[in-house]
Amino acid sequence: MTKGRIEAFSDGVLAIVITIMVLELHVPHGHDFAALQPLIPVFLSYILSFANVGVYWNNHHHMFQAVKHVGGWVLWANLHLLFWLSLLPFASGFVGENEFAGVPMAIYIFDLLMCGAAYFLLERALIAQHGASSDFARALGKSWKDKVSVAIYLIALALSFVNHWLALAGVVLVALMWIVPDRRFEHPEETRPV
Repeated sequence: MTKGRIEAFSDGVLAIVITIMVLELHVPHGHDFAALQPLIPVFLSYILSFANVGVYWNNHHHMFQAVKHVGGWVLWANLHLLFWLSLLPFASGFVGENEFAGVPMAIYIFDLLMCGAAYFLLERALIAQHGASSDFARALGKSWKDKVSVAIYLIALALSFVNHWLALAGVVLVALMWIVPDRRFEHPEETRPV
């Protein structure tokens, strides 16, 4: 199968996810800056979630530039990723409406952790589709950011019950690490050893 439909469908779902998130920003009743103050946590959670969706969209786009073909398991792995990303509007709204409190923060971090796990499984499905010695597998190589992100998310998840601001700092740190697009697929002719 060709990859065009999976890319178009993923782009559409991510556009809807972002649209749903922005709908959590309700217009305040008031005409001064004080009316905006209750929206600050919701707006901050929107910014963080928008950045995370942007990171996934950007890296998904870069990775699929190297994909030659997809199969059934790739389609399911991609849907698995989209499932967890589609929960971000809920998690983002929950954490924003509750001013980054412990339990909402833990749910938000858990969703981000599952997005990362789903992306990893999508990578594995694509490697299986293309072969372990393929150009795709060599381009994917190994990334230190994957492992560090999981470690930070697990620490942040535990911290969310102790100090939700430190947990939030961990989430921001992971997002900042991934803001620079994944460069593993920018130059397919320069493959890395597996």
